[in-house]
Amino acid sequence: MTPLADASAPFTPVRAGADAAVRERQSRTESILTELACCSTARERLRLQQEAVLLNLALADSIASRYAGRGIDRDDLVQVGRVGLLKAVVGYHANKGMGFAAYATPTITGEIKRYFRDYGWMVRPPRRLQELHAEVSTAETDLQHRLQRAPSAGELADALGIEPGELSDALVARSGYTALSLDAPNRADSGSSLGDSLPEDVDPYAAVERAEWLRPVLAGLTDRERRVIGLRFVAGLTQEQIGRHLGVSQMQVSRLLGRILCRMRDDLGITDAAEIA
Repeated sequence: MTPLADASAPFTPVRAGADAAVRERQSRTESILTELACCSTARERLRLQQEAVLLNLALADSIASRYAGRGIDRDDLVQVGRVGLLKAVVGYHANKGMGFAAYATPTITGEIKRYFRDYGWMVRPPRRLQELHAEVSTAETDLQHRLQRAPSAGELADALGIEPGELSDALVARSGYTALSLDAPNRADSGSSLGDSLPEDVDPYAAVERAEWLRPVLAGLTDRERRVIGLRFVAGLTQEQIGRHLGVSQMQVSRLLGRILCRMRDDLGITDAAEIA
């Protein structure tokens, strides 16, 4: 039978142990960064920086996890957060300010927010809407805590000092973080996809017009030249692949294409090379 624990032994809550571990980590980090400030050799500086980063990975990962579920994979956020941690280690001045954690937290947060701003939008709205969207998210959270309920659109607009129309634009911008696949079902009970409902961006009359426009010019090419044009612009082969078909080098194919296209532009009376290529 397992003996009962000594009733006289003091009870140590788990939180106390966690706080002690945090204090130990902070103390060790300050010691490393103080040593780093006095270090003169590049190799030793790199070792100390790596040690400080590894010691504080949990801080960066914790901050990154706060932004999960907002349209960017958590693994990407963790990597960005760790980049911010490295920048904080490099930029921190020991024994100044409130300590490394107080310096690193806004540095890591800022790095993640910049990543959202620069890479988080599937459809990028104007910069003003991006900034307003961030302000709306912050105000919405604050009002929800204060009111103990979801704030109305009017309350949000009043808190931010903006017009309801601006708020509406910012809320619509939220959808810019994610995009639906064109293969997604159009309706739950339908076998069609969203892509099936998009209009065809094809003008058959324009295709006929282009064909008739090019017909006399193509007729003036040799069989070999027409084959090169067909392999490049119909089959979509690269110059290297065309060279293998013809038994010549990629450079020879490049020069041959250049001569063919130049002659076709002259025959069509085109001066802008972008109009035929």
